[in-house]
Amino acid sequence: MIHIWEPAQPRAVLLAIHGGMAHAGDYVTPALWFKRHGIATVSFDLCGHEKQHRVDIPDFDIFVDEVELFLHWTKQHYPGLPVFIMGHSMGGLIATRFGLERLARDEEVRGFILSSPYYVNAIKVPAVLQGLAGALARLAPGMKVPMASVTDMLTHDKAITERHRRDEADGIRASECTVRFGHALQQAQKGLASQMPTWRWPLYVVVAGEDKLADAQATMAMLATVNPKLVEINHQASNYHENFNEVNREEIFADILKWLEARAGNAAAARDATANQ
Repeated sequence: MIHIWEPAQPRAVLLAIHGGMAHAGDYVTPALWFKRHGIATVSFDLCGHEKQHRVDIPDFDIFVDEVELFLHWTKQHYPGLPVFIMGHSMGGLIATRFGLERLARDEEVRGFILSSPYYVNAIKVPAVLQGLAGALARLAPGMKVPMASVTDMLTHDKAITERHRRDEADGIRASECTVRFGHALQQAQKGLASQMPTWRWPLYVVVAGEDKLADAQATMAMLATVNPKLVEINHQASNYHENFNEVNREEIFADILKWLEARAGNAAAARDATANQ
């Protein structure tokens, strides 16, 4: 399902990629804020996340394929507008792999905006289980990954935590994942640190200091290898995992908007030029 939050005259568009076990509607809070400031947001439900109680995917590349297709759709629907690729958690990992491996020179794509990118798991998995992950993914791909609920570890905003719980009860948000899904994530993270120095797009990253899901220190270490002229880091020491749903989110959004506007250029002129072609 595609979700669209669009002002009357958008001056830029955010292509937003949701996190693991979540759904595109989770972007409603930032999307409505950016809509008030003339920025459209578009998002879609990732493969395996379409009202699934237990998330499963054949492999991680399907996510990258989907982003490639959705970027094409976005540029068709918003010709001439600057596009910013936004990703939270697993969506940040997907966006990073897309920027590293798929995105060629593209004048419409002006940069990437990430929140708590899921580069390294903060919940440590025993080495023996990591070693068995590949075999289990082949032999019992649909097997449930044993894990405790993380819903209370996402944001300090109690109202949004309750929204997450309602989404789980309504079957919109997943509460389980398969071993194949877990193994795919593990493989997507593998080798990422060695690739990060080749990153070549403007990059804004919000890192949550109290993140219980994504390893914030590992994220900071990887970002330190990116060309410093390309990356801006907003470290929120007290935030849980979901920066875009945290109690200080409007401060974060305002900072993102300044960064975005500095890179969007004259979007109105670009739009008018396209319309007159």
